[in-house]
Amino acid sequence: MITRKTDYAIRCVLHLAESQKDVVMLDEIARKREISKSFLAKILQTLVKAGIVQSTRGKKGGFRLAKRAADISLLDVVESIEGPVSMNICAVDKKKCGLHSTCGVHPVWVEIRADVENRLRQMNFAELAASKKAVLNNKNIAS
Repeated sequence: MITRKTDYAIRCVLHLAESQKDVVMLDEIARKREISKSFLAKILQTLVKAGIVQSTRGKKGGFRLAKRAADISLLDVVESIEGPVSMNICAVDKKKCGLHSTCGVHPVWVEIRADVENRLRQMNFAELAASKKAVLNNKNIAS
């Protein structure tokens, strides 16, 4: 399950991927993505530690992506906030479940986990930004 914190982290990284500015102020991200500034500050600290976002201090400071948007996957952001993707702990660490060798559901959890992880790994923020732009363009054409 994607938590609110992870959802906000994804919105934040997407905002930075879409931005034409060199650096983006925390206030702008919070306002445009409807996230409280204090909560966003904590999320950004985590993203900086994970190497996804860079921060610049000072009057002209702010935040920017630490690497190209195409090189940041949804999985990178999800795992930076949540840790390994997991439907069930036994799918992540067999040592945590003594029944994995006899459990009929274990292979299902492992397969679902792998599918979700692969899909998140395939989606990068350059694609997400382009996809959003296309949706907005189509909406404007239809209006």
